[in-house]
Amino acid sequence: MLLYDSPLAPNPRRVRIFLAEKGVSIPTRKIDLMALDHMRSDYARINPLRTVPALILDDGAALTETVAICRYIEWLHPDPPLFGRDGREQAFVEMWQRRMEFALFQPVAFAFRHSHPRLAVLEKPQFPEFAAVQRPRAVEAMRFLDGELADRAFVAGDAFTIADITAFVALELTKLARVEIPADLPHLARWRAAVGARPSAKA
Repeated sequence: MLLYDSPLAPNPRRVRIFLAEKGVSIPTRKIDLMALDHMRSDYARINPLRTVPALILDDGAALTETVAICRYIEWLHPDPPLFGRDGREQAFVEMWQRRMEFALFQPVAFAFRHSHPRLAVLEKPQFPEFAAVQRPRAVEAMRFLDGELADRAFVAGDAFTIADITAFVALELTKLARVEIPADLPHLARWRAAVGARPSAKA
């Protein structure tokens, strides 16, 4: 297999953290987004949507969505389980993964893409007003998550899962997106420190 990766983008980082949690290493090829490598015709043949990451399977097929890539890795390497240990857990992990992706990760990413000057080459046109609308939405999601974390260790329950990866990477992007994390969210702060202390957080 071959993983097309980009060190600066949040979605490839989610895959790298997932792989690190699994203890799995996959050969990678770097895509320089700022050099517009993803717009080249050879990469477009791999992923016509021109996004990263992309995973080339052993049979040559290209898998190009972050969670789909992680699900395939989970199938190949089921331990430790990051999508849940049984059907019930898997359903709740799926619920929380989607909540974190749509309520937290996306608003932070949109704020970043539509406000950071260096990303003007990627996001044409940028809409600063759209970025401004996303910031309070992200903060609202943080407050919701803080309340949920009051009585459990991780986003989806008592075990670390892909939902934690998505939420953690979103919070890691807040500084660049100019999204202020409120200081009065102790459960979120405790959880973030714990996840940030995991070796995979350096991926």
